[in-house]
Amino acid sequence: MQGFFQATVRLYHQSLLATLKSLQHSWILIPVVMIFALGLVLITSLSSQLSMVGGLILGAANALIIGSTLSLTEEAIRGVRRLQWKDVPQSMGRYFWDVISVGFMVWFPLLFLEMGLQANPYQPLIATAIFFLMFVLLNPVPEVIYQSRKGSALEVIKESYEFVLENWIEWFLPVAIALAPFGLSFFFQISSQAGQRGGLDFWHLITLPFAILSQWLSLLGMSSNTSFIIVLILTPISTVFMLLFRGHLFAALHRSSRRQRMFQSRT
Repeated sequence: MQGFFQATVRLYHQSLLATLKSLQHSWILIPVVMIFALGLVLITSLSSQLSMVGGLILGAANALIIGSTLSLTEEAIRGVRRLQWKDVPQSMGRYFWDVISVGFMVWFPLLFLEMGLQANPYQPLIATAIFFLMFVLLNPVPEVIYQSRKGSALEVIKESYEFVLENWIEWFLPVAIALAPFGLSFFFQISSQAGQRGGLDFWHLITLPFAILSQWLSLLGMSSNTSFIIVLILTPISTVFMLLFRGHLFAALHRSSRRQRMFQSRT
């Protein structure tokens, strides 16, 4: 147990240092995330008048933005050079079809499930349980797409599932620590939102740190007006930090086993 604790602390320490280094060289991700968020707000407003066609446009825009964000995060994780503004247009379209295909594989079964549960009195409970399971098993899908994807959407989902089975403690412990003070209801609310899109929803990418920061500042007794301003400022920074930390943590877990990390921590 002590060896596992030491190995895990060492893992997080190394991932944190790598994250801070990547953030230093890839700081333009912060304004890029803000621009993407504003762009998606505009597209949402325009597409809301187009019914089904608008939904397709919004889905494509989300896939385009998520794919670009993953591409830029990949460059930041690799750390070969500093990110530049010219990298943003070059990232457009990359991983677009990966996001679309995985999103379709998640959305299509959920559509039939929702239709089948409409008359079920336990529909909210069943839906929450399913979304929670999807949140857990598909949580590393973004990192699988840009770090170790093998081809089809089914293979991406399969690798995500296998990764979670092997590394679930190390992968979810930071999330558990961040959400622990706020109870199970808040956790299931967050997991339900993420589970519906397999972790590939740009709005969830933004609202997750926003919600957590809001809860923490409220817990610390800060007034709502002051905390709202602080959260608005910190959300883009926290979003990029989260993306980079997840990327480095996934890379570290993917290239080593738990036994190897425990052995290395003793040397």
